Amino acid sequence: MTDAEPAALYERAGHIAVIRLNRPQALNAVNAELSTAVGEALERAAADPEVRVVVVTGNGRAFCAGADLKELAAGRSVAAPEHPEWGFAGLVRHWIDKPLIAAVNGFAMGGGTEIALACDLVVAAEDARLGLPEVKRGLLAAAGGVVRLQRQIPLKRALQMALTGDAVEVREAADWGLVNVVARPGAALEEAMALAERIAANAPLSVQHTKRVMHQVAEAGSDWDPQWSRLEPWTVNDEATGIVFGSRDAVEGPTAFAEKRAPVWEGR
Repeated sequence: MTDAEPAALYERAGHIAVIRLNRPQALNAVNAELSTAVGEALERAAADPEVRVVVVTGNGRAFCAGADLKELAAGRSVAAPEHPEWGFAGLVRHWIDKPLIAAVNGFAMGGGTEIALACDLVVAAEDARLGLPEVKRGLLAAAGGVVRLQRQIPLKRALQMALTGDAVEVREAADWGLVNVVARPGAALEEAMALAERIAANAPLSVQHTKRVMHQVAEAGSDWDPQWSRLEPWTVNDEATGIVFGSRDAVEGPTAFAEKRAPVWEGR
């Protein structure tokens, strides 16, 4: 990578957008440029009607080593200057309706694990490592680590991981429920793309509202997100049902089944 190359790369393969963290010489540590590039890539994917799933991965031998400590030591912010609301890496507080899959290759420490926690699904190579080592450095896993981890795995597992700061092997993380698919070394992106293809084959409007309802219902009654915390679960469900069942795809799905052919989704 040269200084002229972007800190994150974007490409589309069919209905799947791939965002690659692109600071391999720094193990994809997050600085302001990377946060901006990833946030802009997510906006691009969200606005593209052809994109149904987004895969996030890292170039080089690491997924993400966390925040760029050299930037922090120099007193510089690693947030996207124009969009601090996107959160760490331009992603951890950046909602889009389309599913996000983390393809974890190599180390995903600190903020790297927090990126994975912010994604809907995680595919990780068996030789990768996850962890929240912030306590070892006098810091706090403030980009979602201390907020999301115990929502995704049992509390005592989450406390063990966060209080020791120790790295966790991927198969153990999978047993805890933190990883969906364990891939062979070097195959995290390949397996993530295969999973994305299975999701992208489904009706996009159905997928997007399924994701939204499940997140909103999970967060209802909590203070996690003020926008959603006061929502009544069945109201959320019924609103989504009205939109999805009133769509053209809701006609196409049963029709294609009756005619014994593959459905042609319009996303509306």
